[in-house]
Amino acid sequence: MEGQNKSIGFVILGFSGNVEMQGMLFILFFIMYTMSLLGNALIFITIRLDSSLHTPMCYFIASLSLVDICYTSVTTPKMLANFLSKDKTISFIGCAAQLYFLLFLGTTECFLLAAMAYDRFLAICNPLRYSSIMSKQLCTWLVAGSWASGMTLSLGQTSFIFTLPFCEDNHINYFFCDIPPLLRLACGDTTINKITVFMAGLLITLFPFLLILGSYVHIITTILKITTSKGRQKAFSTCSSHLIVIILFYGSASTMYLRPPSSYSLETDKFLALLYSTITPTLNPIIYSLRSKEINDALRRRMTSKIFNFNI
Repeated sequence: MEGQNKSIGFVILGFSGNVEMQGMLFILFFIMYTMSLLGNALIFITIRLDSSLHTPMCYFIASLSLVDICYTSVTTPKMLANFLSKDKTISFIGCAAQLYFLLFLGTTECFLLAAMAYDRFLAICNPLRYSSIMSKQLCTWLVAGSWASGMTLSLGQTSFIFTLPFCEDNHINYFFCDIPPLLRLACGDTTINKITVFMAGLLITLFPFLLILGSYVHIITTILKITTSKGRQKAFSTCSSHLIVIILFYGSASTMYLRPPSSYSLETDKFLALLYSTITPTLNPIIYSLRSKEINDALRRRMTSKIFNFNI
């Protein structure tokens, strides 16, 4: 049975139960995917080209946009193809690769968000030392460390899942290869795997979240000490977009991987997976462009310049 699954791969059921909605779902997710790619690419390119945005926070936002471009591209193209095709199979190697890159990029985003919280902590709580501490070299190390952590931790999890024996039933009642639906297809006792997933979830989500929480406790305490309402509003506005992204991403991811196994629900899992794999990467560029005055102004300058040059 194990050999059979490895030779023919898996069948991703996705939303196959709603055959009449396949076309509408394709249009919906195609629009979201296009918005995600264009929005994140626009922010990444604008930050790279506009010298006024060459700040540590914008450097982290550009890195986050790059992660989101890759992250949504791991699952959405295959999901879109499945909407239009009767053949919904994915090879064993393809499924393993999809899971690896999903975990890799998701872990990278977790650590990037923690690095961004540390940047805001320094900017608001230690403004006089900010420039000397948050140097270009430190920014590079924090981003590189986030990518390296994602690459390393996801390799162990993926290897551990795909060394399991799989039963004859190879239908994944999901829309991409993820840990919870794959564990349901595994034969034998998966208790150790579930414990390992939970422990890895603690390391990947809880540890960065505690760093973020500690940073924002100090940030909020410092903001409350500011005497003028204008000063408090300005300080909080620099953090609000980051907080919204944290709530969206960490809320869905932690609920997905840190719940006890007895509370798993297929429909809930599908919704949460949609939230952190498709919806959040689509909303991130909108949130940052609307909440960040610097990025908003730079985007307007770029768009105005393009329109002006076109008219000439």
